[in-house]
Amino acid sequence: MTSPLSGAAGDTSSTGLSANVAGAIAYLLGPITGVILLIIEKESRFVRFHAAQSTVLGVAMVVVSIVLSILTTILAVVPILGWLAAILLNFVFSLACFVLWIVLMWKAFNGEEWEFPIAGAYARSMIK
Repeated sequence: MTSPLSGAAGDTSSTGLSANVAGAIAYLLGPITGVILLIIEKESRFVRFHAAQSTVLGVAMVVVSIVLSILTTILAVVPILGWLAAILLNFVFSLACFVLWIVLMWKAFNGEEWEFPIAGAYARSMIK
């Protein structure tokens, strides 16, 4: 779901930054900046949404990374094909996380409340 201009550059947050900049910063260090902004932001629902979504997605990525690490360890037992599959899985996951990170920061900076499926809905329920 996208609601344009809900974090327009003129809107401010209790952090002293404009809402769109604070929303983008929420994704900068994943759940670290997400939690920090969830704690200090009191006014802007836009910033709180992006901080909550950053936190939820960051934790989800850590969990998936742990599962992927276990899977790649198992795959490493299979000579050559297992190694190639493990390398490919890690590369695809890393690339997907990087692209998602850039897209989320860009959307927040442009003032959009773009919800990532499942995590976005959960993040929205966290800030109510």
